[in-house]
Amino acid sequence: MNHLKASLFGTVVSLCSFQSFSQATTDFKFDFGTGKVAKGYIQVLPESVYSKEKGYGFLPNAQIISETRKGKNALTSDFCTSTQPFFFTVDIPEGNYDVKLFLGDSKGISTTTVKVENRRLMLEKVITTEGEIATKEFTVNVRTPKINATEKVKLKPREFAYLHWDNQLTFEFNDANPKICGLEITKASDKTVTVFLAGNSTVVDQAIEPYAAWGQMIPRFFKAKNVVFANYAESGETIKSFAGAKRLDKVMSLIKAGDYFFIEFAHNDQKAGTGIEANTTYKEYLKSYIKQTKEKGAIPVLVTSMLRRNFNAEGKINNTLGDFPEAMRQVAKEENVALIDLNAMSKVLFETMGPQKSMKAFVHYDANTFPEQTKAIHDDTHFSNYGAYELAKCIVEGIKQAKLGIADDLLDGLASFNPANPDNEESFNFPHSPLVNVVKPDGN
Repeated sequence: MNHLKASLFGTVVSLCSFQSFSQATTDFKFDFGTGKVAKGYIQVLPESVYSKEKGYGFLPNAQIISETRKGKNALTSDFCTSTQPFFFTVDIPEGNYDVKLFLGDSKGISTTTVKVENRRLMLEKVITTEGEIATKEFTVNVRTPKINATEKVKLKPREFAYLHWDNQLTFEFNDANPKICGLEITKASDKTVTVFLAGNSTVVDQAIEPYAAWGQMIPRFFKAKNVVFANYAESGETIKSFAGAKRLDKVMSLIKAGDYFFIEFAHNDQKAGTGIEANTTYKEYLKSYIKQTKEKGAIPVLVTSMLRRNFNAEGKINNTLGDFPEAMRQVAKEENVALIDLNAMSKVLFETMGPQKSMKAFVHYDANTFPEQTKAIHDDTHFSNYGAYELAKCIVEGIKQAKLGIADDLLDGLASFNPANPDNEESFNFPHSPLVNVVKPDGN
């Protein structure tokens, strides 16, 4: 068993297994706590550790307790909680699912952040006052490497450790005081628009702290049931290797009319030995991706790559991506497709922060900030949670500016974001996941 899954599951089960439980069931109702069980719900007790026989449960080693309050509502009068982040997983087939969570405490307060799969942010700091139960919904994508009877995605060895290449939906309940009363999972409508993401380590759902990318932050800004994100980006990929590993084939096997395909490559493509040149092969690959997407009736969106943290003496960001961003802009015009110029927005963002404050947006941490991190980390390519979050806000603004249809599905009341006025890095309060590794992802 791989290191990451073993650390979560002990020796209970390999997540890559496909159980009959998940083959038969796509809808679930769970009632968390030791109190009376709501009609039609499955009771989840603090000791309900995952097993392949049940097909659901908490991951081992979680120190979970339950509280029961007086009340007529069996679902919301009890809950499970912990002083540490904890995980709950369910065997379920590949597909899109609507999730409904009941959070809170009829006799106390709660604060809950919910991530799924590889730390994909779905709900951020849901705060309930005493006696309040919040009902929150989101839509999530579950995937496997299988393309058809004979083909599958060529996973890298580390990907077998990921929590998003299996027939399971895994929840991470986090923050100061998470209180989980109930959970419902139902198959999403076929009309749900899927936004597929292609890219590298700057887009991927980073599996472990302290690394993050915009692709795992952006679902937090969208309403449930109309839009779902399926992030197929992976660290170290180029536009060529993404296709060579059959990741593109996997996307094309699922994408349907009305879906979107966001494409962001450059950081690794520019390296020597890739066989990719900005104004020739890179453009050719982009046009091939666009053509295949349009043939499916879906909507391609090109995303120029953000800049690295590389300042000159005047405090301006140096372009370390060569002609690749401009080549993508040209292809967008030539092919008449939408463009989100994250490259330009990131220049404003990072220069506004300046050389010192921008370190907060990247992976710069003193030694011993995280367990087993004996040396300082200085990485000017990959992002912290704060940096990934700010870039996701840039993408949201790009969606608005490009007048994409999914802009209508952004959360109500979402404030506009100006890269020249980023969120205060000192007041950014985001709960770290318990999954930590100080090894730098592929790409630089």
